[in-house]
Amino acid sequence: MALSSADAMEYVLTDPDRLFSNAEGWETLKVLFPGGLMLRDFDDHRAHRRLMQTAFRKPAMDAYLTMMAPALARMLRDWPLDTPFDFYAAIKELTLRVGAHVFMGLALDDPSTDALNRAFIAEVDAAVTVIQKPLPFTKRRRGVNARLMLTDHFRKMIAKRRAGDGLDFFSQMCRATDDDGKGWTDQEIVDHFNFLLMAAHDTTASALTTMVQALCEHPDWQDRLADECAAVPELTPETLDDFPLTDRVFREALRLMPPVQITPRRALRDFEWRGHAIPAGTYVSVQNALIQRDPAFWTNPDDFDPDRFSENRAEDRSHRFAWAPFGGGAHKCIGMHFSTMQVKAFCHALLPTRRIARADSGEIHWKRMPIPRPDGGLRVVLALR
Repeated sequence: MALSSADAMEYVLTDPDRLFSNAEGWETLKVLFPGGLMLRDFDDHRAHRRLMQTAFRKPAMDAYLTMMAPALARMLRDWPLDTPFDFYAAIKELTLRVGAHVFMGLALDDPSTDALNRAFIAEVDAAVTVIQKPLPFTKRRRGVNARLMLTDHFRKMIAKRRAGDGLDFFSQMCRATDDDGKGWTDQEIVDHFNFLLMAAHDTTASALTTMVQALCEHPDWQDRLADECAAVPELTPETLDDFPLTDRVFREALRLMPPVQITPRRALRDFEWRGHAIPAGTYVSVQNALIQRDPAFWTNPDDFDPDRFSENRAEDRSHRFAWAPFGGGAHKCIGMHFSTMQVKAFCHALLPTRRIARADSGEIHWKRMPIPRPDGGLRVVLALR
C-alpha cells in the first residue's frame, strides 16, 4: 500500500503505536546487509543506535572534518580542467575514497579502495535484482561474494583497531561501549560497518550529483555559492555554520531528488488509516519524493528555488514532514550531519577556484531506484574561475 501525504509519513515514521517493522520493510537487503542498523527494530534498534551514536558525537565529527577537508581538497585538485568527464562516476569514486579515509583510516591512494568500490556496487546491484537466489553468474551471486570479501576485510582490522587510538570511524566503532561497558561483537561491527559505508558514499554521491546538475543549470546560484565559500578561509568545526546559501541549495537538491525515493515498512498488526482497514503483513510505502513536491507545502514545487528554505519563507516548516529526505522518528538517518558536512567540504574545496558546466545540452534522465543516479551519467567540464 502506497501512502503519499505528509500526515501519513509522520504517522508511519514516528510510529506512535509501534505498528511498523523497518527490518521487514527492507527485507530485500537482509541477505546482503544483515544486522545493519536499518534492519533492526524497536528496543534492539534503540540499543544499537545509542552505541553507534558515540561515533557521531561532536569530538568525533570534528576529527572527521579534520581528516575530510584536506583529503577532498587534494583529490579535487586532480580533477581534469577543460576536459569533459562523468561527474557521477567521479563523485562516486571520490566519496568512497574519502569515506575509506575517514571511516576506515585508509590512505587516499590505498589500492584496496578500488576493490572495495567494486564490491559495494555489486552489493547494491544484487539487493534490487529480479533474481533473488544466488545462482551462478547472477548479480545476486556476485553480491553475496562481494559481501564475503568485504566482511572478511573488515574483520581482519578489528583487533588492531580495538587496541589502538585511531580517530577514524571504524576505530571508534571497535572501541565503543554502552553505559555498562559492553561493546559490539566482531560480527556486529562487521555487519554495521558494511551497511554504513555503502549507505554513506552512495547517498551522498547521488545528492551531490543532483546539486551539481542544478548549479550547472543555474550559474547565478553557482556564483553565489562560490563567493560564500571563498569568504571562509578555512573549513573548521567553528566555520561550518557560515554556509547558509550552500545549505539551502543542498536542501533544495534533496527535496527535488531525495536519495531514498520511498520509505518501506511492514505492518505487524491490523490498523486503520483515514477510514481504510489495512491488515497485518501489508507492505506500506511512504512516497517521500511525491510529498516533497506537494503544492500544498511548496510554491511552484517543480522549480529549483533554494530560497524557499530561507527564514522569511521557510516552506519546509509548513508541515513537520513536508521535507524529510533523511527520514524521521527512531530511524532518522544517523549520518545526516556527516553528509551535510561532507557537502560543505566539497563545495568549499571546489567552487572558489573552479567553474563547473554541463559538457552537453541533452536532457538528463534519472534512474530513481534503488538510489537515484543519472542514466548515462552527468557529463561536465571544469574551468578555472
